[in-house]
Amino acid sequence: QVQLVESGGGLVQAGGSLRLSCAASRSIFTINTMGWYRQAPGKQRELVAVMRSGSLTDYADSVKGRFTISRDNAKNTVYLQMNSLKPEDTAVYYCNARIHSAYGPSDYWGQGTQVTVSS
Repeated sequence: QVQLVESGGGLVQAGGSLRLSCAASRSIFTINTMGWYRQAPGKQRELVAVMRSGSLTDYADSVKGRFTISRDNAKNTVYLQMNSLKPEDTAVYYCNARIHSAYGPSDYWGQGTQVTVSS
């Protein structure tokens, strides 16, 4: 198992930046995939960015070129740097960890952090 604690959300004007952090309770070397998802009111949760083993990354088309996912192995922390924020980026952002075992993949979630972008 792993516990995830997010931080860094807040209120920012359009065009501004925020950096989200996700601290894991175990070495992120032991986690197959870490990523960020978001959920806006009335919408389904969607993938924003993911980092797989070997530091391979992937992004939603809507954030490519604006958001960057990165990791600090020594701190067991994954970050989401968000630049050029738009009002449509407003959502609760969730950190996700996926761990594969003989029983299949298991997903773990943080509590979420609110990001609000004003126009």
